[in-house]
Order: sequence, then C-alpha cells, then structure tokens
Amino acid sequence: LLHAKCGSRVRQQYVCPLDNEVVERGDLVKGFEFAKDQYVRVTDAELKALEGEASKIIDIAEFVPLDRVDPIYFEKTYYLGPDKGGEKAYRLLAEAMAKSDRVALAKFVMRGKETLVLIRAAQGGLMLHTMYFADEVRDFGEIDKGASAKVREGELELAVKLLGELANDAFEPERYTDEYRQRVLDLVQTKVEGKEVVAAAPRAERGHVIDLMEALKTSLAERAASPKKPPAKMASKRPEPAPARKAAKR
Repeated sequence: LLHAKCGSRVRQQYVCPLDNEVVERGDLVKGFEFAKDQYVRVTDAELKALEGEASKIIDIAEFVPLDRVDPIYFEKTYYLGPDKGGEKAYRLLAEAMAKSDRVALAKFVMRGKETLVLIRAAQGGLMLHTMYFADEVRDFGEIDKGASAKVREGELELAVKLLGELANDAFEPERYTDEYRQRVLDLVQTKVEGKEVVAAAPRAERGHVIDLMEALKTSLAERAASPKKPPAKMASKRPEPAPARKAAKR
C-alpha cells in the first residue's frame, strides 16, 4: 500500500489499544488466548523446548488409497527428492506406490513442528503434501445444506444430463488461467508505459434464476447449439491429480 499524498510505501506498526502507543518489535512477546480477551504469556525458550527433534527421516505410518483421503485435509505441496545414497530406496518406493495405487501417510518434523504429510507417486517421482490434523478441519456445523428443498426427479435427470455434457476424462490445468491477474498486469504495464487507461465496459448483470428446471433446459439448449468439441480420449490409467498450487522444491 502507498501513501496517497506522496506515493511512498507505508510500513506496518503495532499499536497497543490500552496505552495508545506504538509498540516496537523488541517489546513484543508471544501469548495464547485461553478465554475471551484473556491471555497467557509464553517465552521463545519454552516453545523451543517443545519442538520435535529435527530430522530428515519421514516415519511412514500406513498406505491408503488416494481416493479415500478427503482433499479438505491438503495444505501445501512439495517435490520430494532422495538424499545422497538414497536413490535406490527412493525409486523403489515411488514405483511400488505407483503400482499399488496407494499413498503413504506419515509424520515429519518441519521447522520444529510435527506435521502430518501424505506422500504420493507422481510425474515419475514423489510429491509430499502437508496436511491438516483432524481437529484443525471444521465440519458443516450449522451451515444450511438445503435439506428443506425438495428435488423433483425431472430436475435431477436434467442436472445429471448437464453434468454429462460438461464431463471430461482428465483435469487439464493449462485450460484454466487467472484472467483477473492478467488484467491487473496489463493495467500496470499500461501505466508504466504512460498510456491512457481506458475503462472496460461494465459486464451485464445476469438475471436471478428462479426456476431451476428452466435454467437447466436453457443451459442444455445453449450447449446443443454451440460447436461440439471432440470427445476426450479415455485415459489408459487413472489420471493423477495435479497439485493444488505450484510445488516448491524441498
């Protein structure tokens, strides 16, 4: 963020609301909220003593089918490579997991903290996904899931038909791009070059859909009128899921 008056970049400050004064970093301490607005202080030394022992060893607990792991537990993705001298074990594990169609669940100490990880064979090597523990994942709770709405058989058949029209046999990530990010980059480049920025025409608002049956019929009719794309080739084996975000070298 910039200061509108001079264009300089602003810096973040920590302000104590009780004393109404800026707090320097050297005067900050860690604390945990154990009740509403009640905190207990902890020192860096106390937290350091609780850290797991740093190790390059990943303790595998079990192997499970990938489709039995809910994606809600995935956090970050890393490429996993062998240590020097461990190439044979690495290749053996990668090929065995690929052949058995299973993934490994394990625990690993990362930055002093015990982390749940999933290791899977992909792209001829191994990928490591850090995961959330069960108590870190929320369920639906009181969120309305539309249980009071009644779905008619005809509506369900149309919805299934629409899914069939949009179905494909594999995820092709290159088909999807962040169009908003590209528009922002284009805007920045235009300003850097000193060109005039022309505001795009506002997009027409879509009308509110009231009748789901009519919406499905309209969608199917539009797809029937558009040129059909060639059918996707059937995959010779189960397609591997692509990482949720760009993988970082580990």
